Amino acid sequence: MMTDKSERRLFGRQRRANVEGGRDKSYRVYVTAEEDAQLRARAVVADVTVPRFLFESAMNANIETNTDRKKAIAEIFTLTRLMATVSNNVNQLAKYANTEGQFPADAAAVVAEYRALSVKVEDVIDRLADS
Repeated sequence: MMTDKSERRLFGRQRRANVEGGRDKSYRVYVTAEEDAQLRARAVVADVTVPRFLFESAMNANIETNTDRKKAIAEIFTLTRLMATVSNNVNQLAKYANTEGQFPADAAAVVAEYRALSVKVEDVIDRLADS
C-alpha cells in the first residue's frame, strides 16, 4: 500500500531539482497576517509550500499584475480620447458634405483612422477580458 509521501513522488516532485552550485539568491517578502492567511490557503489548494507557490506564481508567463492592468486601462482612455477627437472631425466633415453637397477628399483618411482606433480599443478590451 502506498503512503501519502510515496504517492506524491509518483505524481509530482515536491522539491525542485538540485542545480549544480546550488541556488545562491533568495528573496524576503513581508506580508500582513491577512495576506499570510491568503497565501497559505492558496498554497494548500495548490498542494505546495508557500515559497513554492510564490515561485511558481512569479515564474508563470500568464501572470497579469495590477500594473499591467492599469497600463491597459490607461491605453483605453488614451484611445477613447483619440476616438472622440476623430469622431468630432467626422462630424465636421459630414456637416461640410451636407452644406456643400460634396464629400471632402481627406474624409476617407479620417474614417480609416477612426476604424483603426476602434480595432485597437477592441484589442485592449480583449486583452483585459482574457486576464
